[in-house]
Amino acid sequence: MTPFELAEPRSISEALALLDPNDPSIRAMGGGTALMLMMKPGFFKPKRLVSLRKIAELAAFRVGSDGALRIGAMTRLSALERSAEVAKAFPVIASTLRTLSNRRVRNVATIGGHIAHADPHTDLPPVLIALDATIEIAGPGGQRKIPAEALATGYLETTLKGNELITAVTVPAAGRKRAIYVKCTTRSADDWPALGIAVALDADGRNVKQARVVVSAATEKPVRLSGVEAILQGGAMTDASLREATRAAASEADITTDMQGSAAYKRHLLEVHLNRAINGLLNGGARRGA
Repeated sequence: MTPFELAEPRSISEALALLDPNDPSIRAMGGGTALMLMMKPGFFKPKRLVSLRKIAELAAFRVGSDGALRIGAMTRLSALERSAEVAKAFPVIASTLRTLSNRRVRNVATIGGHIAHADPHTDLPPVLIALDATIEIAGPGGQRKIPAEALATGYLETTLKGNELITAVTVPAAGRKRAIYVKCTTRSADDWPALGIAVALDADGRNVKQARVVVSAATEKPVRLSGVEAILQGGAMTDASLREATRAAASEADITTDMQGSAAYKRHLLEVHLNRAINGLLNGGARRGA
């Protein structure tokens, strides 16, 4: 690796002052797991990395009295995975983390870096979108909030400016919603999923009042399938309407071909696994928020 400056500010304001919106070789760094992989072969040659690890306020997370979960951007994924209160309030987050990469990565990676990297193969972004999460961003002009689905704009691309930082993620109380995350991997050395599906339903029996369906890994960014959601929210779910919804998903999603499989193969995976995921939720196969 080429030499670079490592800055370790102790406040958000200090960190923002070290960034430069006009210099892409200056980056904020959470756990650094993705950055290191890009730096070792020389794909990314930083002039300055601004480590956020000494900013204490970014490392806290808690479930509030209202049931909402607020996660500081520097919270390590393993801390969320092991948290009893997260597992109780949002079991889908805990179960998703148990299959995310490996324990060594989860011990270092942070939620802010995980979502800011904007790799469509990562697991938490589709789950956060399905749970209607909000992302808090700090910049020179102050704080702003965006829906989780508005962060990624394409492959490894986000709406973040060069002088902005993700400071927290807030997930509203699950209420009556049930949620599930399913991913299909090739069991290859890197274990990148060929498909990720996150579904959250507010249903009374088989009568779906609200649905959020997100597909990832097979697309260039996590994408909500609004057409599928409209079909699911059309009343009591029958076998015929479920088949209609899953077929619509295969048509609506802009699926890509890559090393994990062809677009046609992934569309088939999407249809099959979305059907199973929704059926499982409707039949009580997952707990509230699970």
